Amino acid sequence: MPKVSVEQFNQIMTSELPWGAEAGLLLESIEYGKAVMRLPYRKNSTRPGGTISGPHMMTLADANMFAVVLSMIGEVKLAVTTSFNINFLRKPQETDLVGVGSIIKLGKRLAVIEVSIYSDDDIVAHATGTYSIPPQP
Repeated sequence: MPKVSVEQFNQIMTSELPWGAEAGLLLESIEYGKAVMRLPYRKNSTRPGGTISGPHMMTLADANMFAVVLSMIGEVKLAVTTSFNINFLRKPQETDLVGVGSIIKLGKRLAVIEVSIYSDDDIVAHATGTYSIPPQP
C-alpha cells in the first residue's frame, strides 16, 4: 500500500507545488514505489520545431519522482532533489505526456528513482534522480 493516496498527492501539488499545479500535472495512479503522472498538452509548452520543451518534461519527471518517494515514506514534504539527470530520446508528439516512475533504491537518507516519459506509446525521455530524505525524529 502506498503511504499517500492519489488525492493526497494531488492536494500537496495544489498547495505546496504551485509550479506543478500551474503546469497542469496530475497524478493518475500510485503504488508503493511507483507512480504514473500526466502532463496535459498545452500550446505554451512547445518550443520552435513543434516539440514539447525540455523544462516541461523535466518538471514532469521531478514531480513524478517526488510522488514515488512519498509513496514509500509518507508526507515528508522536505524530501528534496539532490541530483537529476535526463536523456531526451526522441521528439514528443503534440499530445499529453505520461511519466511512469519507480524506485531503484530506498535507503535511510537517499532514494534513487527513475522515470520514463511517454508520448502516446513512444518513450521520449528517461530521467534518473536522487532525493534526500530528512532524518525522522
